[in-house]
Amino acid sequence: MLFLEAYAEPNNAFYSLAAAVLGLLVGSFLNVVIHRMPKMMLRETANFVAQERGEALPHTGRYDLLLPRSACPHCETPLPPHHNVPVLSWLLLRGRCGECRAPIGMRYIVVELLTAAVFALAAWKFGAGVTGLAIMACCAVLIALAFIDAETMLLPDDLTLPLLWLGLLVNTAQRVVPLQDAVLGAAAGYAVLWLIFWIFKLATGKDGLGYGDFKLLAALGAWLGWQALPFVLLSASALGALAGIALVVAGRHERGQAIPFGPYLSIAGMLALLYGSDWLSFGIYDY
Repeated sequence: MLFLEAYAEPNNAFYSLAAAVLGLLVGSFLNVVIHRMPKMMLRETANFVAQERGEALPHTGRYDLLLPRSACPHCETPLPPHHNVPVLSWLLLRGRCGECRAPIGMRYIVVELLTAAVFALAAWKFGAGVTGLAIMACCAVLIALAFIDAETMLLPDDLTLPLLWLGLLVNTAQRVVPLQDAVLGAAAGYAVLWLIFWIFKLATGKDGLGYGDFKLLAALGAWLGWQALPFVLLSASALGALAGIALVVAGRHERGQAIPFGPYLSIAGMLALLYGSDWLSFGIYDY
């Protein structure tokens, strides 16, 4: 028991290393989530429309996060277990499918390494207790949301809403902030972006945000409390503006073209979770 308690303490290199290994495994699963969840949403929508029209369902086979087995997105050959080892398989295969030799995007290795780094940092700062594990779980969902939104402009309710409820549940024991601050944070997070959305829409006639952004900021408010929302919003806005300018200058984006806001909210949320006590002077963090 004393051995386990020792490794539950922050600033422990052994536990941080173990958390990094766990992060690699979780990152591998997050790649499945990032790839499949938007497809699951589209399949569900297509089936619903067909059902309402009295037509045959276009998608009948099982397709979720567990089945079918992971396969090459190009030739659809199922991957053998030794091609599913995080990072190592991608490097040994030189970023290509072992069957058809089609290139496999950098996103797979980036997600695995990013998740490992975030888990290691969370373990170093917060240890192996419930708070540290909860923050790892939150960051894992934020990583998935960031990449899904970047690739598809979607923020699935199946991720944002559980993240919100998990934040409130974690804070029933004041793991991050008092429950009252978490509840107010969830309500304020949704309300602030809802208000900005309608002001922008009435002024321009265009949609400046998506409803998924409302729910994501509400979830961050549930984790961080209402006091952290100004930092999250300002940081996300600044990051989004810089990224938008860089994309326009690089010729990869047209001026006035919409960019997803979810990735920048996710980055700002992770920064607040991992460094809030260092950067914010609101006096709200007591990990």
